[in-house]
Amino acid sequence: MAATASQRYLAEFVGTFALLLLGDGAAVFSSLVGFGGGLDAARVILISAAFGLTVLAGAYALGEISGGHFNPAVTLSMALSRRMPGRDVVPYIVAQVAGAILGVLVVLGIAYGSPAAWANAQASAIGSQGYSGNGAPSGLFNMGSAFLIELTLTFLFVLVIQAVTRPENGAKNLAPVAIGFTLLVANLVAIPVDGASLNPARSFAPALLSAGWASATWSIKEVWLFWVAPILGGLLASVVESWLRPTPTPPAP
Repeated sequence: MAATASQRYLAEFVGTFALLLLGDGAAVFSSLVGFGGGLDAARVILISAAFGLTVLAGAYALGEISGGHFNPAVTLSMALSRRMPGRDVVPYIVAQVAGAILGVLVVLGIAYGSPAAWANAQASAIGSQGYSGNGAPSGLFNMGSAFLIELTLTFLFVLVIQAVTRPENGAKNLAPVAIGFTLLVANLVAIPVDGASLNPARSFAPALLSAGWASATWSIKEVWLFWVAPILGGLLASVVESWLRPTPTPPAP
């Protein structure tokens, strides 16, 4: 039985809520449990695993309902490939952004109970991504570097999603594993560069909720990049996947 529209939208809301609660929560709270305040290798691995494994679990739990996008770049890529109804695009993105905002709100609610966690949430604009300039934290790469890594890694991530979820893929039951571990590896590469987004909803929610803090306004100023670059990467993945798609073999005469 096919899922209803409301079930699909709720699945995207819940999946993106979980992604931000667990992934962004790992980014905000990991400095409080013995990893140190800096962005050391242990924290990069922990945060990457949190995002990748949450997507893996979400895809298994909710993929049959909504496709398990949890990411506007994935949704737009699937729409371009005509693998979802066009009428679902805007509701999916609205559900994803709303779920992401609620996930970050829960992280903020937890952080409020600890002065150290609250200070860390403010200092990082609740785990936002960014590039050098606009008062962003030091050590980040410039805008060109951030744009390039978001474009290329989102392209590869969404290309994997497109390929492993083809209806004719004989191993599609393992698709969530490929998707989750691709995101994990992409985060390992991108976190030291710009904080790793690959997902506009993942960046927009913390940027929006930290915009009122004078020390964190850089995040909302720079969030445009984390919409444009991942979406372009996802759309490019749709085009390349169509070129790579095997041509059906005509039946023998």
